[in-house]
Amino acid sequence: MSDTAAAGGIPAGEKTIFGHPRGLYILFFTEMWERFSYYGMRGLLILYLTQHFLFSDERSAVMYGAYTALVYVMTIIGGSLADRYLGQRKAVAYGAILLVMGHGLMAFEGSGSKQFITYEGQDYQVTLEGRGSDAPRFLTSDIGRSQIKFSDGGEEMIIDDPDVVGLPATIATDAFTTRVEKQQLFVNTLYLALALIIAGVGFLKANISTIVGSLYGLGDTRRDSGFTIFYMGINLGSLLSSVTVGIIGIRYGWNWGFGLAGVGMLAGLITFLVFQPWLEGRADPPSFEKLKEKVFGPINVEWACYLTGVGIIVFAMLTVMNAHLVPEWFVGMLGVFVFVFLVGYAVTKLAGEERDRMLAAIYFILAQIPFWALFEQAGSSLTLFTDRFVDRDIFGWHVETPVFQALNAGFIVMFAPLFAWAWVALAKRKMEPSAPVKFAFGVFLAGLGFLSLVGGIAASGAGLTAVYFIFLIYWIHTMGELMLSPVGLSQVTKLAPARAVGMSMGAWFLYSGLSNYLAGVIARTTGAETIGGQLTDVAAAKAGYAEVYTNVGYVAMGVGVVMLLISPIIKKLMHLDTLKGDPSHALAGESQLGQPGAGGIHPPQKEQPAE
Repeated sequence: MSDTAAAGGIPAGEKTIFGHPRGLYILFFTEMWERFSYYGMRGLLILYLTQHFLFSDERSAVMYGAYTALVYVMTIIGGSLADRYLGQRKAVAYGAILLVMGHGLMAFEGSGSKQFITYEGQDYQVTLEGRGSDAPRFLTSDIGRSQIKFSDGGEEMIIDDPDVVGLPATIATDAFTTRVEKQQLFVNTLYLALALIIAGVGFLKANISTIVGSLYGLGDTRRDSGFTIFYMGINLGSLLSSVTVGIIGIRYGWNWGFGLAGVGMLAGLITFLVFQPWLEGRADPPSFEKLKEKVFGPINVEWACYLTGVGIIVFAMLTVMNAHLVPEWFVGMLGVFVFVFLVGYAVTKLAGEERDRMLAAIYFILAQIPFWALFEQAGSSLTLFTDRFVDRDIFGWHVETPVFQALNAGFIVMFAPLFAWAWVALAKRKMEPSAPVKFAFGVFLAGLGFLSLVGGIAASGAGLTAVYFIFLIYWIHTMGELMLSPVGLSQVTKLAPARAVGMSMGAWFLYSGLSNYLAGVIARTTGAETIGGQLTDVAAAKAGYAEVYTNVGYVAMGVGVVMLLISPIIKKLMHLDTLKGDPSHALAGESQLGQPGAGGIHPPQKEQPAE
């Protein structure tokens, strides 16, 4: 620990660790553990929904899409409340408490839903012995149980030991009916847990990056380095959780996996609470007096903010619970309405170069949609595909499905520094692609990734797909993410006028949420019939995945080509030659993703170092 000199914007006498403010490392570990819990739970969630609670593929995909969409949207509320009233410190602590509660509740799983087959008036229970696609299915009667499987094409159920259960060796699937009995208490506990996590991420993730920014003055030369250290913590948490939580959850039980995620979040909360003094008041409320003002009755402003969080929990719980009832046209109309509002604002309230830049910002806000709609298949349909159709044996080790979600974070750690170096090197030679071109390549690569997997499906024939195609799709998507994710927020904050940055950032996260909802809609189309959480017609299900992935792959690549063709127009609207130093743009000249500003709102996904 040492004192730094008053040079390069660094305050004299500041307490540091390895040259950075002490508070950075508190935020590093808090965020690392929060991402550990979030991505650990995410890796198990779709499997948990389909195998433990026996939701259909379609219902699970829509629930997952609604959940991830709300995570994005609620950052708008959490960031706004912190900026105006709570301050980032109180908001992060409140969010962390909600997250500990949510992840803790995820560990209360009950005995799971029960599925019954009714044949000739008699009920037989179908059970899984274990978790994942490798778990065998059993049919249980009053006299015994037998393992079952289904014929190619799914027309018949085959019973290994028919005499044990008192049934024929084969039964046509149209000769029996099925029903699912759910433990409603534990289903509602699941909904509440997801709602608590949504609200918690909304309050924590929206503000912790802002605190990082507040540790450095605008002229502080350590600023970009500090954010890079912080982002490495994010990816470290994601990487560790995908391996540990995923393996433990599949091998030893859902509750053990979710419980480990909860313990991680508890570690983050304790770290933040114990070492708050290291922040040295930088994240305090704008006005402690304002917090004490009464709103109604004994409720003051601070408690009104906390009660808003309770309102978010109620709304999120009802939305996730009824996600399958939300009409797609409603979500689409919301996106259209916001688009019309933004364009109307640009046309009526702005003029000249300022209007052009706002229109360019709107383009980036919308252009993210196809990328995230495909990229977020990783937590839903791609996880189910990997579980069901991929040969996951690597060098003699049978890899659990959630572990593959660590590939994204691993590739980011490996390639983000290379991208950062490449952009700088290309810029020196005046060859760096413009932001619209990078966006176009990002979307194109999202589609290309799925077509590469379709190639793997075709090559595998009736067998399992080779595991290296999963490595390939994650690598291609990560390259696309590095083209798009670091650029988007940076461009919106640079292009929008200072008085409209908060509104523009809110729109960015709203459309991020809509992208995740769209991801759920796409994943739903890959849904296949299951009994006991396992497929009945493997060949048909595999063909369904290939068809959907082919369609979305070609569409995304086509969109990417169109974006590339219009990129000169977007670049012209950006007026880059006059943007730097323009006082009407709060972050003009800044390119670091996650800089403070924009109402303290920051992305819930794994942020990257900027171009």
